[in-house]
Amino acid sequence: MDQYIGKLLDNRYEILEQIGLGGMARVFRARDHRLNRLVAVKVLKEDLAQDEEFRRRFHDESRAVAMLSHPNIVAVYDVSRSSDLEYIVMELIDGITLKQYMQKKGNKLNWREALHFITQIVKALGHAHSRGIIHRDIKPHNIMVLRDGSVKVADFGIARLTNAAHSTLTQEALGSVHYISPEQARGSHIDARSDLYSAGVVLYEMLTGRLPFEGDSPVSVAIQHINSIPLTPREINPEIPEALEAITMKAMAPNPDNRYASADEMLADLEEFRKNPNINFDYTMDDLFRDGGNEEPTQIITGAGSGSGRRRREMEKRFPEDEDDLEEEAEEEAGYRRRRDRRERRINYPFVAAVGGVLLFVVVLFYFLWSFLLAPLMAEEPVYVVPNVTGHTLEEFAFDPSLLNGFTLVEGEVVESDQTAGTIVDQEPKADREIIGDEDLTIVVTISSGPEEIVMPEVYNKEYRTVRLELEGMGLVVLPEIREYSDDISYGYVTRYTPAAGTVLSEGDEVQLWVSDGADTPTVEVPNLYNETLERATSDLDMMNLGVGSTSEVYDSEVPAGSVVSQYPAAGESVPEGTKVNLQISKGPDPANTPQPATVPYLVNLPDIEGYVTVRITVGGVTVYEESVDCTMNDYIEPDITGTGTQTVSVYFDGVLYEARDYNFSG
Repeated sequence: MDQYIGKLLDNRYEILEQIGLGGMARVFRARDHRLNRLVAVKVLKEDLAQDEEFRRRFHDESRAVAMLSHPNIVAVYDVSRSSDLEYIVMELIDGITLKQYMQKKGNKLNWREALHFITQIVKALGHAHSRGIIHRDIKPHNIMVLRDGSVKVADFGIARLTNAAHSTLTQEALGSVHYISPEQARGSHIDARSDLYSAGVVLYEMLTGRLPFEGDSPVSVAIQHINSIPLTPREINPEIPEALEAITMKAMAPNPDNRYASADEMLADLEEFRKNPNINFDYTMDDLFRDGGNEEPTQIITGAGSGSGRRRREMEKRFPEDEDDLEEEAEEEAGYRRRRDRRERRINYPFVAAVGGVLLFVVVLFYFLWSFLLAPLMAEEPVYVVPNVTGHTLEEFAFDPSLLNGFTLVEGEVVESDQTAGTIVDQEPKADREIIGDEDLTIVVTISSGPEEIVMPEVYNKEYRTVRLELEGMGLVVLPEIREYSDDISYGYVTRYTPAAGTVLSEGDEVQLWVSDGADTPTVEVPNLYNETLERATSDLDMMNLGVGSTSEVYDSEVPAGSVVSQYPAAGESVPEGTKVNLQISKGPDPANTPQPATVPYLVNLPDIEGYVTVRITVGGVTVYEESVDCTMNDYIEPDITGTGTQTVSVYFDGVLYEARDYNFSG
């Protein structure tokens, strides 16, 4: 069982299940018992947690990102560190990544939907940049699409740490390198314009259904970002409006000085285009993709993975991994192209014409030799169609090899699956692929080891709550416990259970637990000690023939210092006389989390009507904004509002309540 499942972090966040895994951290769904809500907890991986400098940077970066508060940015609620654990608590998003959304849509979105998404992404970047935070890893995988069509950008500030944790540019970086800016690829200084380049690549992919540059390795893709010009979106899909293509290519200009100077500037063009899709912007492709002082002319890439010459092929064979090697290789390749250009300028054209005539004669001669002598002697190579072997077993083909159409099976990996043990669940090459020639007629198959077995563990005399979480984490259903007296087993511990330990179970099987109510002694009802001083709580327990068990201190902004925050057993529970009640005592508000007034932009979607509407916004019942707004010209407004901590924000249209929700002004 995972070491974190069931763990209670800082006596507040109960880890329920793992929902994600990245290069630096694991992400869990958790319950915040103090605010009774589900959250996402990102825990730093154990190997990185051993590096004290990295832990310090993780903590500082996370606290900086926690200051961001924007409807298009995943909120960070809490940042915590201890002697052996570093984690951040974030908003739990009910949605999918933009990459998954695009895949569901067939990879390409219509331009109106792409405009809707990129506008929100650029707004999020503008908010972060205004507070000095650069994302560094904008890509569809880090953008969440919610059920209502809004988007939230995740992992702000984490990319800086990724560079510290992985200094090499390896195959693992291939997902991010498709969106990397040229200055990032060179290892140069970057600023907010690097995020805008990546946002331009995301917009390019949404509009065209493909990436601007492809390659077999991160290095080859990164070099193309530095030296190459992609096809324009309209060359791939002529239905894309010219103005939206211009915005995309301006964001993706290789020279940062030719890009948008800020997210606000890019957002302004997006808004102008939204109002008038036929608008013409006053910049051209020549303006955007001129050299900017580089010695080497930019090379146009017209196909995936294109390269240039011997130096590139040698470089890709070596697969240099760190960023310094990448820049050095790019410079060497540029030098090779300059030498090649100088040689071309020294060409003797009369000599070339003579050689061309000789070559033409040779070509004509070869054509006649091929047509009348060689071709009849050359028989076509046979073509084999790969059979579909999934869903079958090796024994079936051993019994009747003719089913394989001449192919031979090679056993590869054995993996857990829902298929019966021994069943083929995958194959390479895939079914129906054509193989020319008979030199390699092998199929590598992946074999099922059967579904994962669940073995009932030994839970006798173990604490009931811990056992329940463990069994539910294994996929078993725990029936309501049965209480019984026991002279031997402590209160709240398992006295017996069924099925027996060692029984092989399946997911969804039921388990019954019997739990000790202590010895058969008189029982009393545990009093409610919440908000009482420790002295008063001790007195109340003594009066009920109960006692104080362990005590611990926690920060709490609602309960005064020295008073009870929580108790176990809970108030109202019947327990044997003499039972010890564990208490959590408040230390008062956490000084680090004392809420301060904050002013933030608040997004309000206007009603779909013609004419004006009076918009009034209240924070905690106090009016902070009231204006008459023209709905004909505006889809939304985003006024600044001020509040402290978590307060209710209400929006009224012409005096009628439109929405009311709790908003966390402290981020």
